[in-house]
Amino acid sequence: MPRHLNMATRQGPDLVTGGAPAAREQHWQTLIAMLPRLWPQGRADLKARVVFAMVALLGAKAITVYVPFLYKEAVDRLTPDTVAAAALIVPVMLIVAYGVARIMMVALAQLRDAVFARVGQNAVRQLAVETFRHLHALSLRFHQERRTGGLSRVIERGTKGIDFLLRFSLFNIVPTIIELVLVCIILAYAFDIRYSLVTAGTVIFYMAFTFAVTEWRTRIRREMNDLDTEANTKAVDSLLNYETVKYFGNEEHEARRFDRSMEGYERAAIKTTTSLSLLNTGQTLIFSIGLTALMLMAAQGIADGVLTVGAFVMVNAYLIQLYQPLNLLGTVYREIRQALIDMETMFSLMQVPAEIRDKPGAPALHIEGGAIEFDNVSFFYDSDRRILDGVSFHVPAGRTLAIVGPSGAGKSTIARIIFRFYDISGGAVRIDGQDLRDVRQASLRAAIGMVPQDTVLFNDTIRYNIRYGRPDASDAEVEEAARLAQIGPFIDSLPNGYETRVGERGLKLSGGEKQRVAIARTILKNPPILLLDEATSALDTHTEREIQTALRQISENRTTLIIAHRLSTVVDADEIVVLDHGRVVERGRHEALLALGGAYASMWNRQRESDAARERAGEEASDSSPPGALSRAEAEIDPGFA
Repeated sequence: MPRHLNMATRQGPDLVTGGAPAAREQHWQTLIAMLPRLWPQGRADLKARVVFAMVALLGAKAITVYVPFLYKEAVDRLTPDTVAAAALIVPVMLIVAYGVARIMMVALAQLRDAVFARVGQNAVRQLAVETFRHLHALSLRFHQERRTGGLSRVIERGTKGIDFLLRFSLFNIVPTIIELVLVCIILAYAFDIRYSLVTAGTVIFYMAFTFAVTEWRTRIRREMNDLDTEANTKAVDSLLNYETVKYFGNEEHEARRFDRSMEGYERAAIKTTTSLSLLNTGQTLIFSIGLTALMLMAAQGIADGVLTVGAFVMVNAYLIQLYQPLNLLGTVYREIRQALIDMETMFSLMQVPAEIRDKPGAPALHIEGGAIEFDNVSFFYDSDRRILDGVSFHVPAGRTLAIVGPSGAGKSTIARIIFRFYDISGGAVRIDGQDLRDVRQASLRAAIGMVPQDTVLFNDTIRYNIRYGRPDASDAEVEEAARLAQIGPFIDSLPNGYETRVGERGLKLSGGEKQRVAIARTILKNPPILLLDEATSALDTHTEREIQTALRQISENRTTLIIAHRLSTVVDADEIVVLDHGRVVERGRHEALLALGGAYASMWNRQRESDAARERAGEEASDSSPPGALSRAEAEIDPGFA
């Protein structure tokens, strides 16, 4: 397996980073990757919002650093030596100005957040959609190896991380740094350089301690995330396999597996909480020492007659004003680090290359008749596991070819190659003379209708699932397709008809009903090429005959490739190809292959004997059934729809 695919299927820190230098480099790469989303091309409205938000940010910070001056002047004017009845109006106006300034400080900050919200949410949406599209562009190989629960949690955490990073890095970290620089300049100008040095030293020591402890806590948080992903993956996997769990009575086994994952998560969560107590205590100690030192210096200045009480209050106000964003800094830094980790995981996922790509400037597939040709095709997943070995056949336009063979012969792989889910290892596959590797994938798949062996439906209505074949189809066209697929009467018998929801993966429908919905949506797609992969394998004999009649009708004038295990479904094919261990061992029409007495004839005889044995067993069971027992066909209908 290619290394990048192996990397993509793993979750956790090994997906993101190794050591600290690599982590820092990836953090910068992540931040750089975010910048275009904050200045989106062709969106002048969003760019204007960014500019306005930055202006509001700077305005709020300018007012913030000026507020303590108003506070100082008001205190000085209210001291007993200076206040007088006639002059009381001046401190009153200063107090009012102080109040207005604080209101403006908060109002500008809130206006900034409100204006920037559309920019941030647009970036989140664009990245989420980009990731979603990329996942659909990845190969079938990737999706066969992925862990659905872990993958969905990676995307969820990544999009949340983007939102947090945009809001707090721009509007908390950056403004705090700006405010610190301004405060140091003001203290040096209004007092002397010692005040700036103590303030800067306190903040730098505070930040260094915060970052060091947060780095340690981040490693614990990463471990907690890994265990959370593991637990979520096990939970989703268990719930998706609900029936299998019930079949084997393994509810307690599943609960124990989940509990083991949650036990590790519990230990990591306890470490996170206790380490937070250490962080908060250390932060308070550092800041209190710095604040006390500044207050002592200011008090000494008052005693020496060089400072006023208002100056003492102003120094205190600046430090207290810095404390709030600094106190939040530890939490914000930790969350930003976590957001970066979550985003890096998502960006790493987006860096997984699509295994199957269109060639630059590839044209659309042009269908003239839909002739399919396999020319000496070889395919293997790994070099020591060859699936197809020199397979060649030709399906003329409008004709039907069936591919049969034992399990593992490579039949379903042929269907996936025609859809170009995989690129072949050797040879060529052509439709109307056009190599599939030379045309756009979207046009190729639009030309082929597929009824798979294992039909999985969306957790939506029957109408939605049939209309999926052609989303712009009318209700009448949907219902006509259902009629041709022999499922119309069944749908009409349901209380909610076509609006009946089928459940996750279509679990509320029986296997035969799901297969007929799949046939209906392929009929609705109306493609020039049909590909039927064990299309009637889940149906009883009576329904199979009905659907075979419908399939024969819709396959008229269409190139049809049938992949079958039950040979009774392919007796009318124009040609039958017999595969064994990835090679074509026989080919011809049904009668000719029987007369040959080879592999096909042997398979035919075994299936006839098996069918006869089942019929005898069915007759015996019918004779012994109590009055009123359901027939086999009746028993297929899900009781939930009764």
